[in-house]
Amino acid sequence: MFRRAFWFTAGAAAGVWATTKVNRQIKKLTPESLAAQAADRAVEAGHRIKDFALDVKAGMTRREDELNDALGLTQDPDRPDNVTALPGPRRLHALENDQDIHRSKFSYNRNEDH
Repeated sequence: MFRRAFWFTAGAAAGVWATTKVNRQIKKLTPESLAAQAADRAVEAGHRIKDFALDVKAGMTRREDELNDALGLTQDPDRPDNVTALPGPRRLHALENDQDIHRSKFSYNRNEDH
C-alpha cells in the first residue's frame, strides 16, 4: 500500500515538474519573448561597441601624444582647432615640398565608368 502511494506521488510530482518545464520553454519561444531577448542582446552589444570605441580613442590619443613627443611636434596656439604643427625649419621644408608636388588638373570620377 505504501509502495503504491509512493510511486503515485512520485509520478504526480514528475508530471508537475515536466509540465512546469515545458510551459517555461513555451513562454521563452513566444514572439514577444524572443523580441525582448534580441533587444536586450542588441543593447548589450551596443554597450560593448561603445566601450571598445572609447578604448580605441584613448589608445589613439596616448599613441599620438607619444609620437608627438618623439617627433618634437608642438601644439600651435595660433590655430583655432589647436592642430599640432611642425617646428620652424621642418615646417618650412614641408611647405616648400608641398608646393613642388605636381598636381593633375584632371580628377578621376568612379561614376563615369558605369
